[in-house]
Amino acid sequence: MKPSKQDRGRFILCSFFFIVFLCIYASINEARFDGLLRFSNKCSVPDHNATAADGGNGDGEIRILIGILTLPDQYLRRHFLRLIYGTQSPAGAKIDVKFVFCNLTKEDQKVLVALEIMRYDDIMILNCAENMNKGKTLTYFSSLPDLFNDTSLPNPPYHYIMKADDDTYLRLPNLVESLKPLPREDLYYGYVIPCRSMDPFKHYMSGMGYLVSWDIAEWIRESEIPRKQFEGPEDKVFGEWMREGRRGKNRYNAKWSMYNFPEPPTTCTHELWPDTIAVHLLKKQEKWIQTLNYFNVTQHLKPSKLYHIP
Repeated sequence: MKPSKQDRGRFILCSFFFIVFLCIYASINEARFDGLLRFSNKCSVPDHNATAADGGNGDGEIRILIGILTLPDQYLRRHFLRLIYGTQSPAGAKIDVKFVFCNLTKEDQKVLVALEIMRYDDIMILNCAENMNKGKTLTYFSSLPDLFNDTSLPNPPYHYIMKADDDTYLRLPNLVESLKPLPREDLYYGYVIPCRSMDPFKHYMSGMGYLVSWDIAEWIRESEIPRKQFEGPEDKVFGEWMREGRRGKNRYNAKWSMYNFPEPPTTCTHELWPDTIAVHLLKKQEKWIQTLNYFNVTQHLKPSKLYHIP
């Protein structure tokens, strides 16, 4: 039996008022929700620690670039270090780890390194002849402001820049925690040389891994001081730039959280311990394994992930 025109009219009218009611109800609740959000924002407690750390600019995340100076042919070492640093995710920081070397000179390098770049995008090739103590460090630091001059990037693109050796194990969460209370300008950070010294203003920071604020990289690009003297032990030469240019007024000695591997014992070594930021001179695989075992790097893996279950 077909409904009458009067019944259809009632149905349409009731549906119309029901839809209007739903719209009004939704609008009221949306207004209430927006009001609650505004109220919660007014009543929220500001993070004073984040404000202090970022100089009051609201940028609480620390941005760090770690350049590991290595050689093009060190393929296995790079893959190993990708595993090491790819498993570390420090809270409150954005860390980019890049492998740094000079111009490629062999055909196999050009092909294999190109594949690495396509796959990982973590390699920086500098315009220089490969060397250790004849200007590679200068080229690295002075190239950064031009490499990261994209206006879409934050300013500065990184708060801190680190130069590290490929035989150094960096514990990134501990590095970040040590940096949080430190200035983000004119900072020179690392392990003071000579080994017995605790005064960061007397000499220089060890090449195992030293860190500076972004403004120092900008100064290195512009200053004539580094270009007058860039040959010699690169970490010592870098310290001489800081002294002659009166840079690095803010200095931080990370000793003894940074140190050389305990064996063989020297004045630069001590036993492994939990508060470590960096361990240096891991020249052999056995030393890497001993170090990684000490810090229980794989402790969070469940047995089912460690062993094949048929």
